[in-house]
Amino acid sequence: MEHQSSVSVALIVGVTGMAGLSLAEALKQPNCLGGPWKVYGAARRPPSSWFPPSTVDHFITFDATDSADTRVKLIPIANEITHLFWVTFQFAVRDEEINITINKAMLQNVLTVLKSSRLTHVTLQTGTKHYMGPINDPVRSTQLNRHEPPFHENMPRLPYPNFYYALEDLVASYAPSLTYSVHRSSIIIGASLRSAHNALMSLATYAAICRHIGMPFRYPGSRYTWEHFCDMTDARVLAKQHVWASVTDSAKNQAFNCTNGDVFTWKSMWRLLCELFDVEFVPLDERQGFDLVELMRDKGEVWDQIVEKYGLHKTKLEEIACYDILTPVLRFDFQHVSSMNKSREYGFFGHVDTFKSIRFWVAKLKQMKLIPSYEH
Repeated sequence: MEHQSSVSVALIVGVTGMAGLSLAEALKQPNCLGGPWKVYGAARRPPSSWFPPSTVDHFITFDATDSADTRVKLIPIANEITHLFWVTFQFAVRDEEINITINKAMLQNVLTVLKSSRLTHVTLQTGTKHYMGPINDPVRSTQLNRHEPPFHENMPRLPYPNFYYALEDLVASYAPSLTYSVHRSSIIIGASLRSAHNALMSLATYAAICRHIGMPFRYPGSRYTWEHFCDMTDARVLAKQHVWASVTDSAKNQAFNCTNGDVFTWKSMWRLLCELFDVEFVPLDERQGFDLVELMRDKGEVWDQIVEKYGLHKTKLEEIACYDILTPVLRFDFQHVSSMNKSREYGFFGHVDTFKSIRFWVAKLKQMKLIPSYEH
């Protein structure tokens, strides 16, 4: 029997992020693998009004960097949890050693409370930085010795500090008492105001600001990425892979890439975004190069005006956009593509058309009143 049939109780740490919200929604589906599930959602801050409360049975607020707070909040439910879905991180753009220290401590604090309970499996969310190295480091990023795409799971680790490696080693150290799975996503597309790497929100706010002040919505990347292939990860596909691996015996103690299963060029993507965000398509002109981070640095008040005009949830631009994270991705000098062969060989066949995915999530962001919807 491949899939477990016992009662499953999930703790999703990072439930208000893109992956976490989609995970909660997936687990509450009546036909979800391993179900029915009881779902505890956890985050550092209480949920805002945009978060749908019906997606979790109970919401817990605690600071995973604080071992005492973690223990106090999790001890009451520790004997229930069978599956830990780890889809959170804290990220210092310029210092990977800090990332390692903080993120390892967070996961260690939670595992310390849960390890002697019913916990059987941990899913760990990471990404393609596993194959690329410190792309956001201002010094190391200029001299990277990365792997050649398409990226596949058996590529050796790179000789750079990486908090993904530290977290993988941590969960592996609990075997065989626990099993684990690692999920290496591409650019995640979903709906959340609590995700530090929300590329779609960054592009949506950029487009809305351009439209509001009459500024052209220009592509802030390179000609290489404009013309060459890239991939993405729909948060719904990612959620399904987490759940599948958590209840599938053959997937235990394995790492899996997770993408939509297709590729695109940013030129074609830009045309779609212009249609969805109601801005004019502007062809790439490298003679008009610009720095998106600098361009958007003083646009907070413009976003405030947009929020007020369209009755959106009250947000601050600096809290929902990540232009400094997005920019390097749009300037890669290689094709950002991961192989999904291993996932398919092990039995996971989740996929989605990336352009349909973008249409779905833009509509969702508008429905949630997180970005403007324009009537014609």
